[in-house]
Amino acid sequence: MRDPYTVLGVAGNASESEIKKAYHRLAKELHPDVNPDDTVVADRFKEASAAYSLLSDQTLRKRYDNGEIGADGQEKARYRYEYAGGRGGPGAGPGAGGYNAEDIFGEFFSNMRGGRARQATPQKGADRSYKITVDFLDAAKGSTRRITLPDGKMLDIQIPAGMVDGKQIRLRGQGDPGPAGPGDALVEVNVRSHPQFRREKTDIHLDLPLALADAVLGAKIQVPTINGPVTMTIPKGANNGQVLRLKAKGIKPPKAKEAGNQYIHLQLTLPDPPDPELTALLEQWAEKQIMGAKDRTGDRTGGQSGDQTADSV
Repeated sequence: MRDPYTVLGVAGNASESEIKKAYHRLAKELHPDVNPDDTVVADRFKEASAAYSLLSDQTLRKRYDNGEIGADGQEKARYRYEYAGGRGGPGAGPGAGGYNAEDIFGEFFSNMRGGRARQATPQKGADRSYKITVDFLDAAKGSTRRITLPDGKMLDIQIPAGMVDGKQIRLRGQGDPGPAGPGDALVEVNVRSHPQFRREKTDIHLDLPLALADAVLGAKIQVPTINGPVTMTIPKGANNGQVLRLKAKGIKPPKAKEAGNQYIHLQLTLPDPPDPELTALLEQWAEKQIMGAKDRTGDRTGGQSGDQTADSV
């Protein structure tokens, strides 16, 4: 493989930002989606990806610059060329900077006893990071998404039910190649918000507009859930802000014994524009309430007159 700096077209002292920009420029130009069925361009794309993988890893880059590994990430053979003169020779003697006879024979017998020269531990290839965005329902119920890897390979990702926004999925062996095997692909999943549903752990919450008549008289109405609409009974005299529960209509992660619940938050709504008949009826009802209160308590005097303003809690 060619020198990674040459492949990316950057100098040996290029900054991380310069290396990243150079790779993004090449990736955009050479990506298989832009150049279908062009094997030459595909090879250049792979070469650029491998070069960026090496230079973007500060440890690997330093080792490459020091000549410890090659452009392919493989270890280079290392030899020590030092003077090994006998006693009395140039540089002989303890602390002289070369080997003396005792050093040579000591190392020889150490090897005979099974001692081994230190070897660098082979490293796996670098991990690859990706980001995908899925809909709320796909994350809640589970789904499959397809991504395109840098080498043009198509990969299906299983999104488990109950996927949390920002969580990563690790795909073993789908990263860059390396001496000890390929690295992994790390896929961060972002979940879009939903216009109706809110999530709290495995529970789903929903605000449900409710007509006055249905609240007063009770009704059977259809309510949306993550798995489709269901019919729910609204009890007579339901109140604004009341919360009803639909058991086991929430999220069921793969290892969970049962699904969470769905909670319905009732929100009383009045006709818009106001209904004249309803307005007249409520005025009569309100007047009866006032008259009834006077009959029960008598006409109280001595209190403060005028409207009173209540503070919000």
